[in-house]
Amino acid sequence: MEFVREEVIRVKKALMTGVGYMIPFVVFGGILIALTIAFSKIGEDGINITNPLLARLNELGSLSMSYMVPVLGAFIAFGIADRAGIMPGFIGSAIAAEAGTGFLGALVAGILAGYIVNLIKKIPLPVMLKSLMPIFIIPLLGGLAVALLMEYIICAPLTSFNQVMTDFLTGMRGSNIVVLGAILGFMTALDLGGPVNVVACLFAWAMFDAGIYTLAGPVAVGICTPPLGMGLATLLSKKKYDNEDREAGKAALAMGMIGISEGAIPFAAKDPLRVIPANCIGGMVGGIIAMVLGVSCYAPHGGPIVTMVVDKKIPYLIAILAGALVTAVIANTLKKEVSREEG
Repeated sequence: MEFVREEVIRVKKALMTGVGYMIPFVVFGGILIALTIAFSKIGEDGINITNPLLARLNELGSLSMSYMVPVLGAFIAFGIADRAGIMPGFIGSAIAAEAGTGFLGALVAGILAGYIVNLIKKIPLPVMLKSLMPIFIIPLLGGLAVALLMEYIICAPLTSFNQVMTDFLTGMRGSNIVVLGAILGFMTALDLGGPVNVVACLFAWAMFDAGIYTLAGPVAVGICTPPLGMGLATLLSKKKYDNEDREAGKAALAMGMIGISEGAIPFAAKDPLRVIPANCIGGMVGGIIAMVLGVSCYAPHGGPIVTMVVDKKIPYLIAILAGALVTAVIANTLKKEVSREEG
């Protein structure tokens, strides 16, 4: 029992390490994308970027965000297995990102890589071969093991899961609008740009061709309530968040305003058992309000920044505010105060 407790603490510290190295990529990418959106026109077909400089800033921001998942997994592995874990963790998380599993795939890849590398380190070798362990044996065996496990055991089933979710949502059309709003809000807020979020978004936005925009309303709300909610949480209860969290909270508020769910990832990766339920419940509340009040969003995006292309602006903002507030209150209710040293 004591061994399990020690390993849980070890993994938690590794998650905090991964988040710490990931945050600069999220902040840099989020700010550049925010600048692009702020100075571009948003129409029914989405964001229209005509300025070459803004287009390049958007590309750089997207590039930084694309490194977010591999960096997170690489440094989670680093937190468990030291420098030897970085390469296997990075390659496993890159496969997860390519498969569309989001930050949840990075968590699995990082933890898996860390423990696999630690096992490889225990292989007895002649003294003359020990120098090859960090530069040849661990990258080859560790990287190959993690890559194969992610490719054929962990990521592959998630692809099928995406199709199951799409079929499920398609079957929900025409049913109780409260239930549908709750499901769309829940799925959009669940994994912050991961496969479940993508399925909900694509399902809603695919209805644009049929002239249906009410499904995009709950999705637009669910996109921004996690970062706005967690940013608000750090302001409402500062004693429950350390200095790093409070700084991440400021970035989350900015990213939530322009519809970037990934702003909440530092909190979800660091404390998933408390933050993810709070995000989901907040997303459900916001999604239900948006659905019941008939909010229609004409852009494939979310957050307050698309208010200009929403037909019922006040109900839309009310849904966002309610979802963010519920997220913040639940997160702060579940979380404990940090120690003086952590704060």
